[in-house]
Amino acid sequence: MEGFLVALVVSFGVIFVAELGDKSQLMALTFATRFRTVPVLIGITVATAVVHLVSVAIGYGLGAALPTGWIALVAGLAFFGFGAWTLRGDTLTEEEKRKADKGGTSAVVAVGVAFFLAELGDKTMLATITLATQYGWFGTWVGSTVGMVAADALAILAGRLLGRKLPERTIRYGAAVLFAACGLWLVLDAAGQLGWI
Repeated sequence: MEGFLVALVVSFGVIFVAELGDKSQLMALTFATRFRTVPVLIGITVATAVVHLVSVAIGYGLGAALPTGWIALVAGLAFFGFGAWTLRGDTLTEEEKRKADKGGTSAVVAVGVAFFLAELGDKTMLATITLATQYGWFGTWVGSTVGMVAADALAILAGRLLGRKLPERTIRYGAAVLFAACGLWLVLDAAGQLGWI
């Protein structure tokens, strides 16, 4: 149970932070202006659960096949990359805006399909793969899914309450610093496992 809780808390925190200022939050806000909030959140949850299940399967498989010291080193370096990616920022492309603006017979299906496609290869998917190499698959899956849905729900709520753009620059810098801190921790852990320190 302790391993599950660690995986849950770590993956929730990392994915929640990674999602701040991400294009998925912009999509969630866009969908929430067209559809009711509950169907939007259901679509986001289903798509996220599926993408992150695939991610943890990949990550858990890699973790079982490779030595943990080297995995921790690669994971730490990946987190530095995620931090740089976060600093770069995210915007919706015209095609993504068009998909979000399209109405459909079912808001859940429209949102779910759009989020599924948007998350494939996104930094949150890659972060989930990385986390699953270090922690149990189930806790990582639940934590990463809940973390992403919580961040997108926060974007919808904040967007509706504030009615204006959140301070993107501050959010980006804060998320990048947290990614770098996680990366440093993983690199130091790897160095210890590999006998370098």
